[in-house]
Amino acid sequence: MTQIGGSIARHAVEVPTRPGESVVLSWGAQTDIGRRRKLNEDSLLAEAPFFVVADGMGGHASGDVASAAVVTRLANVGDGEFAETASILQALRAATMDITLAADDSELGVGTTATGAVLVLREGEPFWAVFNIGDSRVYEFFDGELRQVTVDHSVVQELVDAGLIRPEDAEFHPDSNIITRAVGFNAEPMADVWMVPLRTGSRLLICSDGLTREVGDPLLREALAGGQTAEETAASLVASALAGGGRDNITTIVVDVLAVPGAVEPASDAQAVPNP
Repeated sequence: MTQIGGSIARHAVEVPTRPGESVVLSWGAQTDIGRRRKLNEDSLLAEAPFFVVADGMGGHASGDVASAAVVTRLANVGDGEFAETASILQALRAATMDITLAADDSELGVGTTATGAVLVLREGEPFWAVFNIGDSRVYEFFDGELRQVTVDHSVVQELVDAGLIRPEDAEFHPDSNIITRAVGFNAEPMADVWMVPLRTGSRLLICSDGLTREVGDPLLREALAGGQTAEETAASLVASALAGGGRDNITTIVVDVLAVPGAVEPASDAQAVPNP
Protein backbone atom coordinates (compact mmCIF):
# COMPACT_ATOMS: atom_id res chain seq x y z
CA MET A 1 0.00 0.00 0.00
CA THR A 2 1.33 3.40 -0.97
CA GLN A 3 -0.09 6.58 0.53
CA ILE A 4 0.96 10.02 -0.67
CA GLY A 5 -0.45 12.91 1.35
CA GLY A 6 -3.02 12.66 4.11
CA SER A 7 -5.86 14.36 5.91
CA ILE A 8 -5.90 18.18 5.95
CA ALA A 9 -8.39 20.21 7.99
CA ARG A 10 -8.18 23.37 5.85
CA HIS A 11 -6.31 24.16 2.68
CA ALA A 12 -6.64 27.28 0.51
CA VAL A 13 -5.84 27.16 -3.20
CA GLU A 14 -5.49 30.59 -4.80
CA VAL A 15 -7.29 30.86 -8.14
CA PRO A 16 -4.84 32.37 -10.68
CA THR A 17 -7.60 34.16 -12.57
CA ARG A 18 -8.94 35.74 -9.35
CA PRO A 19 -6.02 37.33 -7.48
CA GLY A 20 -6.53 37.23 -3.74
CA GLU A 21 -9.39 34.71 -3.96
CA SER A 22 -9.12 31.03 -3.11
CA VAL A 23 -10.87 27.70 -3.19
CA VAL A 24 -10.91 26.33 0.36
CA LEU A 25 -10.91 22.57 0.85
CA SER A 26 -10.76 20.06 3.66
CA TRP A 27 -10.11 16.36 3.18
CA GLY A 28 -9.70 13.09 4.99
CA ALA A 29 -8.04 9.88 3.77
CA GLN A 30 -8.27 6.41 5.32
CA THR A 31 -7.31 2.90 4.23
CA ASP A 32 -7.50 -0.56 5.80
CA ILE A 33 -6.37 -4.02 4.74
CA GLY A 34 -9.80 -5.45 5.55
CA ARG A 35 -10.59 -8.72 7.30
CA ARG A 36 -9.71 -11.27 4.62
CA ARG A 37 -6.71 -10.00 2.66
CA LYS A 38 -3.06 -10.61 3.53
CA LEU A 39 -1.85 -7.48 1.75
CA ASN A 40 -3.31 -4.03 1.11
CA GLU A 41 -3.01 -3.52 -2.66
CA ASP A 42 -4.85 -0.17 -2.63
CA SER A 43 -2.92 3.08 -2.94
CA LEU A 44 -4.06 6.66 -2.48
CA LEU A 45 -3.00 10.20 -3.28
CA ALA A 46 -4.53 12.99 -1.18
CA GLU A 47 -2.52 16.11 -1.97
CA ALA A 48 -4.03 19.06 -3.86
CA PRO A 49 -4.71 19.13 -6.74
CA PHE A 50 -4.98 15.31 -6.82
CA PHE A 51 -7.36 13.05 -4.89
CA VAL A 52 -6.94 9.54 -6.27
CA VAL A 53 -7.63 5.93 -5.28
CA ALA A 54 -6.08 2.96 -7.11
CA ASP A 55 -7.03 -0.66 -6.40
CA GLY A 56 -4.30 -3.02 -7.59
CA MET A 57 -4.65 -6.57 -8.86
CA GLY A 58 -2.23 -9.25 -9.90
CA GLY A 59 -1.47 -11.31 -6.85
CA HIS A 60 1.29 -11.24 -4.24
CA ALA A 61 2.84 -7.75 -4.18
CA SER A 62 2.17 -7.02 -7.85
CA GLY A 63 -1.13 -5.25 -7.27
CA ASP A 64 0.51 -2.89 -4.81
CA VAL A 65 3.23 -2.10 -7.36
CA ALA A 66 0.57 -1.28 -9.97
CA SER A 67 -1.51 0.97 -7.73
CA ALA A 68 1.64 2.65 -6.43
CA ALA A 69 2.70 3.45 -10.00
CA VAL A 70 -0.55 5.35 -10.61
CA VAL A 71 -0.44 7.55 -7.52
CA THR A 72 3.31 8.15 -7.82
CA ARG A 73 3.10 9.26 -11.45
CA LEU A 74 0.16 11.55 -10.75
CA ALA A 75 1.87 13.06 -7.70
CA ASN A 76 4.81 14.00 -9.92
CA VAL A 77 2.67 15.90 -12.44
CA GLY A 78 3.45 19.63 -12.34
CA ASP A 79 4.11 21.73 -9.28
CA GLY A 80 1.00 23.91 -9.03
CA GLU A 81 -2.31 23.46 -7.27
CA PHE A 82 -4.30 23.22 -10.49
CA ALA A 83 -3.54 20.53 -13.07
CA GLU A 84 -4.26 20.00 -16.76
CA THR A 85 -6.60 17.24 -17.90
CA ALA A 86 -4.06 16.14 -20.51
CA SER A 87 -1.43 15.65 -17.79
CA ILE A 88 -3.69 13.14 -16.02
CA LEU A 89 -3.81 10.93 -19.09
CA GLN A 90 -0.06 11.34 -19.68
CA ALA A 91 0.63 10.20 -16.11
CA LEU A 92 -1.63 7.16 -16.56
CA ARG A 93 0.29 6.22 -19.72
CA ALA A 94 3.58 6.55 -17.84
CA ALA A 95 2.18 4.39 -15.02
CA THR A 96 1.23 1.75 -17.59
CA MET A 97 4.85 1.58 -18.73
CA ASP A 98 6.01 1.27 -15.11
CA ILE A 99 3.53 -1.55 -14.52
CA THR A 100 4.60 -3.36 -17.68
CA LEU A 101 8.19 -3.41 -16.46
CA ALA A 102 7.10 -4.69 -13.06
CA ALA A 103 4.93 -7.42 -14.59
CA ASP A 104 7.63 -9.19 -16.61
CA ASP A 105 7.51 -12.28 -14.41
CA SER A 106 3.75 -12.39 -13.99
CA GLU A 107 1.86 -14.85 -16.20
CA LEU A 108 -1.52 -13.30 -15.39
CA GLY A 109 -0.43 -9.72 -15.84
CA VAL A 110 -0.65 -6.82 -13.43
CA GLY A 111 -3.03 -3.90 -13.34
CA THR A 112 -5.00 -1.49 -11.22
CA THR A 113 -8.12 0.60 -11.21
CA ALA A 114 -7.64 4.36 -11.05
CA THR A 115 -10.22 6.93 -10.10
CA GLY A 116 -10.13 10.41 -8.69
CA ALA A 117 -10.90 14.09 -8.75
CA VAL A 118 -8.36 16.68 -9.84
CA LEU A 119 -8.54 20.47 -9.50
CA VAL A 120 -8.43 22.10 -12.94
CA LEU A 121 -9.34 25.45 -14.44
CA ARG A 122 -11.98 25.67 -17.15
CA GLU A 123 -12.34 29.09 -18.76
CA GLY A 124 -10.65 30.47 -15.65
CA GLU A 125 -13.05 28.87 -13.17
CA PRO A 126 -12.21 25.98 -10.80
CA PHE A 127 -13.64 22.59 -11.69
CA TRP A 128 -13.11 18.98 -10.72
CA ALA A 129 -11.83 16.76 -13.51
CA VAL A 130 -13.23 13.43 -12.35
CA PHE A 131 -11.66 10.44 -14.10
CA ASN A 132 -12.15 6.70 -13.91
CA ILE A 133 -10.73 3.43 -15.16
CA GLY A 134 -12.19 0.28 -13.57
CA ASP A 135 -14.72 -0.10 -10.76
CA SER A 136 -13.44 2.23 -8.06
CA ARG A 137 -15.81 5.19 -7.76
CA VAL A 138 -16.29 8.92 -7.24
CA TYR A 139 -19.52 10.22 -5.68
CA GLU A 140 -20.72 13.79 -5.16
CA PHE A 141 -22.89 14.67 -2.17
CA PHE A 142 -24.62 18.05 -2.38
CA ASP A 143 -27.77 19.54 -0.88
CA GLY A 144 -28.75 16.20 0.68
CA GLU A 145 -28.43 14.25 -2.58
CA LEU A 146 -25.87 11.55 -3.37
CA ARG A 147 -24.83 11.08 -6.99
CA GLN A 148 -22.38 8.59 -8.44
CA VAL A 149 -20.31 10.57 -10.92
CA THR A 150 -18.27 7.71 -12.38
CA VAL A 151 -19.55 4.67 -14.25
CA ASP A 152 -18.02 1.28 -13.47
CA HIS A 153 -16.05 -0.48 -16.19
CA SER A 154 -17.23 -3.96 -15.28
CA VAL A 155 -19.08 -6.94 -16.69
CA VAL A 156 -22.01 -6.48 -14.32
CA GLN A 157 -22.35 -2.79 -15.22
CA GLU A 158 -22.62 -3.79 -18.86
CA LEU A 159 -25.32 -6.32 -17.91
CA VAL A 160 -27.18 -3.63 -15.96
CA ASP A 161 -26.90 -1.20 -18.87
CA ALA A 162 -28.30 -3.87 -21.20
CA GLY A 163 -31.24 -4.48 -18.87
CA LEU A 164 -30.21 -8.09 -18.25
CA ILE A 165 -29.87 -7.76 -14.47
CA ARG A 166 -31.17 -5.30 -11.90
CA PRO A 167 -28.71 -2.84 -10.30
CA GLU A 168 -29.47 -4.27 -6.85
CA ASP A 169 -28.46 -7.76 -8.07
CA ALA A 170 -25.12 -6.69 -9.53
CA GLU A 171 -23.12 -7.15 -6.32
CA PHE A 172 -24.20 -10.78 -6.00
CA HIS A 173 -23.59 -11.74 -9.63
CA PRO A 174 -20.81 -14.37 -10.09
CA ASP A 175 -18.92 -11.96 -12.38
CA SER A 176 -19.12 -9.02 -9.97
CA ASN A 177 -15.33 -8.84 -9.61
CA ILE A 178 -14.51 -8.77 -13.33
CA ILE A 179 -13.60 -5.36 -14.71
CA THR A 180 -13.39 -4.42 -18.37
CA ARG A 181 -10.80 -1.63 -18.16
CA ALA A 182 -7.67 -1.18 -16.07
CA VAL A 183 -4.34 0.61 -15.97
CA GLY A 184 -1.69 -1.94 -16.89
CA PHE A 185 -1.74 -5.25 -18.74
CA ASN A 186 0.42 -3.52 -21.38
CA ALA A 187 -2.64 -1.75 -22.81
CA GLU A 188 -3.45 1.90 -23.52
CA PRO A 189 -5.31 3.32 -20.47
CA MET A 190 -8.82 4.39 -21.47
CA ALA A 191 -10.13 6.87 -18.93
CA ASP A 192 -13.56 8.45 -18.84
CA VAL A 193 -13.42 12.10 -17.72
CA TRP A 194 -16.20 14.35 -16.40
CA MET A 195 -15.97 18.07 -15.66
CA VAL A 196 -17.79 18.82 -12.39
CA PRO A 197 -18.14 22.39 -11.08
CA LEU A 198 -16.96 23.08 -7.55
CA ARG A 199 -19.87 24.04 -5.30
CA THR A 200 -19.59 25.40 -1.77
CA GLY A 201 -20.94 22.82 0.66
CA SER A 202 -20.40 19.84 -1.64
CA ARG A 203 -18.50 16.70 -0.70
CA LEU A 204 -16.70 14.20 -2.88
CA LEU A 205 -16.16 10.57 -1.95
CA ILE A 206 -13.40 8.71 -3.80
CA CYS A 207 -13.24 5.03 -2.89
CA SER A 208 -12.21 1.51 -3.84
CA ASP A 209 -14.80 -1.21 -4.25
CA GLY A 210 -13.83 -2.56 -0.84
CA LEU A 211 -16.13 0.16 0.49
CA THR A 212 -19.02 -0.10 -1.96
CA ARG A 213 -19.16 -3.91 -1.75
CA GLU A 214 -20.01 -3.61 1.94
CA VAL A 215 -21.78 -0.24 2.24
CA GLY A 216 -24.77 0.57 0.03
CA ASP A 217 -25.86 3.98 -1.20
CA PRO A 218 -28.31 4.65 1.69
CA LEU A 219 -25.52 4.20 4.25
CA LEU A 220 -23.09 6.21 2.13
CA ARG A 221 -25.61 9.05 2.02
CA GLU A 222 -26.19 8.84 5.77
CA ALA A 223 -22.46 8.98 6.53
CA LEU A 224 -21.81 11.90 4.19
CA ALA A 225 -24.77 13.79 5.66
CA GLY A 226 -23.73 13.08 9.24
CA GLY A 227 -22.09 16.44 9.99
CA GLN A 228 -18.65 14.97 10.77
CA THR A 229 -15.41 16.37 9.42
CA ALA A 230 -13.96 14.95 6.22
CA GLU A 231 -11.39 12.96 8.20
CA GLU A 232 -14.00 11.61 10.61
CA THR A 233 -16.31 10.69 7.74
CA ALA A 234 -13.58 8.83 5.86
CA ALA A 235 -12.77 6.86 9.01
CA SER A 236 -16.41 6.07 9.75
CA LEU A 237 -16.93 4.76 6.22
CA VAL A 238 -13.97 2.40 6.58
CA ALA A 239 -15.37 1.24 9.93
CA SER A 240 -18.74 0.57 8.31
CA ALA A 241 -17.10 -1.52 5.58
CA LEU A 242 -15.24 -3.55 8.19
CA ALA A 243 -18.47 -4.07 10.11
CA GLY A 244 -20.11 -5.22 6.88
CA GLY A 245 -17.53 -7.98 6.40
CA GLY A 246 -14.38 -6.28 5.15
CA ARG A 247 -13.94 -8.76 2.30
CA ASP A 248 -11.46 -6.54 0.45
CA ASN A 249 -9.02 -3.70 1.04
CA ILE A 250 -10.91 -0.50 1.83
CA THR A 251 -9.78 3.00 0.86
CA THR A 252 -11.71 6.26 1.14
CA ILE A 253 -10.99 9.91 0.50
CA VAL A 254 -13.60 12.53 1.46
CA VAL A 255 -13.10 16.07 0.13
CA ASP A 256 -15.19 18.99 1.39
CA VAL A 257 -15.51 22.19 -0.65
CA LEU A 258 -15.67 24.88 2.05
CA ALA A 259 -15.59 27.93 -0.22
CA VAL A 260 -15.50 28.78 -3.93
CA PRO A 261 -14.86 32.33 -5.19
CA GLY A 262 -17.13 33.92 -7.74
CA ALA A 263 -20.22 32.46 -9.34
CA VAL A 264 -19.76 29.03 -10.86
CA GLU A 265 -22.89 27.78 -12.59
CA PRO A 266 -24.25 24.99 -10.35
CA ALA A 267 -24.99 22.50 -13.11
CA SER A 268 -26.51 19.36 -11.61
CA ASP A 269 -25.01 17.01 -14.20
CA ALA A 270 -21.35 16.41 -14.88
CA GLN A 271 -20.21 17.06 -18.43
CA ALA A 272 -18.38 14.18 -20.10
CA VAL A 273 -15.15 14.98 -21.93
CA PRO A 274 -14.11 12.60 -24.76
CA ASN A 275 -10.80 10.82 -24.50
CA PRO A 276 -8.10 12.49 -26.62
